[in-house]
Amino acid sequence: MKPQLHKLPVNPDASFIYKELIMEFFPMQWHFHKEFELVLIDKSTGTRFIGDNVNRFEDGDLCLIGPQVPHFYRNDDVFYHQKHTLSAQSIFIHFTEDFLGRDFLLIPEMKQVKILLEKCCYVLEIQGTTKEIIISKLYAMRDETPPQRLVSLLEMLIILSESKELEQLLTFDFSARSNDNTQKITQAIEFILKNFKQKIYVETIAQQLNMSVPAFSRYFKTHTRKTFTDYVTEVRIAHACKLITENQFSISEIGYKSGFDNLSNFYRHFRKIHGLIPKDYRKRFLSNKVD
Repeated sequence: MKPQLHKLPVNPDASFIYKELIMEFFPMQWHFHKEFELVLIDKSTGTRFIGDNVNRFEDGDLCLIGPQVPHFYRNDDVFYHQKHTLSAQSIFIHFTEDFLGRDFLLIPEMKQVKILLEKCCYVLEIQGTTKEIIISKLYAMRDETPPQRLVSLLEMLIILSESKELEQLLTFDFSARSNDNTQKITQAIEFILKNFKQKIYVETIAQQLNMSVPAFSRYFKTHTRKTFTDYVTEVRIAHACKLITENQFSISEIGYKSGFDNLSNFYRHFRKIHGLIPKDYRKRFLSNKVD
């Protein structure tokens, strides 16, 4: 079973989709679609799952996701409480490779844009000054006419194609090729998100899904390209990053609150994923915040 194919509504009066979402929390569904997606998290926090990449997202998170790449954004637990004043807000654009015409990207002037779109199968996180420019244009598109929006999207793609501030999130093409039901992989990830702060056993989730452990392990790795244990570890580290940036707990408290039973494991996995120890990660974050 693969990530679910989303068939987006077609507007006969537009060649692409521009939309703003404001809701209590983002829908949690492991999905993909045939369109490219430029997605801005305007207001919200949580954990971002794109292909095999697990990371935090906050206000201003901006990514360009290629066709067929499975993904979803899962809000922090507080968003699912009945009494809260938070909202999950995003702006996104969906477009196909031929939204400007089947041969438009083949003209010489569009060579760099074509290269940009080819890189999207690895997903691009947009950073720095480029991010500020793109966000500003996304906001401006709210009041634009359809022809103006078309020009704005083309301008953004050109800006992105010339930018050096794009970080590739995936190490290989993660495109999904099937529209089979995704209920089990969604259940597995939800199980991880609900239980990662304590000891978690693959036998438990396999039993809940009526699968043998070997069958579940194969299934999970097929759809995430990671073992169940490695995936749990990355979710724990993503949660630890959230706590570190909030700066309310000591590093040792954060390790235990994130599901690690000893600090040496916490430090080892954190360094492996982020290239530095938690203490230095906090220093870097705080210094950047001051700047």
